[in-house]
Amino acid sequence: MLYLSGDLGAGKTTLARGLLRACGIAGPIRSPTYTLVQVYESGPQTLLHLDLYRLKDAAELEHLGLGEWAQPGSLWLIEWPQRGAKLLPPADLTVTLAAGPHGHEAQLAASTAAGAAWLARMGRNARELKA
Repeated sequence: MLYLSGDLGAGKTTLARGLLRACGIAGPIRSPTYTLVQVYESGPQTLLHLDLYRLKDAAELEHLGLGEWAQPGSLWLIEWPQRGAKLLPPADLTVTLAAGPHGHEAQLAASTAAGAAWLARMGRNARELKA
């Protein structure tokens, strides 16, 4: 579960598209701004991209049938998670994006052991790239 937070224009959808491409999604990747959810299959993994910006009430999530996707092997990318209130599963990792004067900035925070493992792996990969 990956929460993508930040103001309008901070880069949440762009980051989600990049992550979906990195997971092997080759076809069109549409923003779920109006549909609220897009589902992608990549081998054994199911990827869900949710954009909750247009949600008027968190209770609307109950009508999306998300429960069937809450299983091992699925990765959720959720934009505007605060609009889902307490009805969303907790995030493994929260990415908070901000557009700054010199580019975009990202803060990452792990909330679970899986999120901490992702951060550790990213740190190793970053160190390997610098070497």
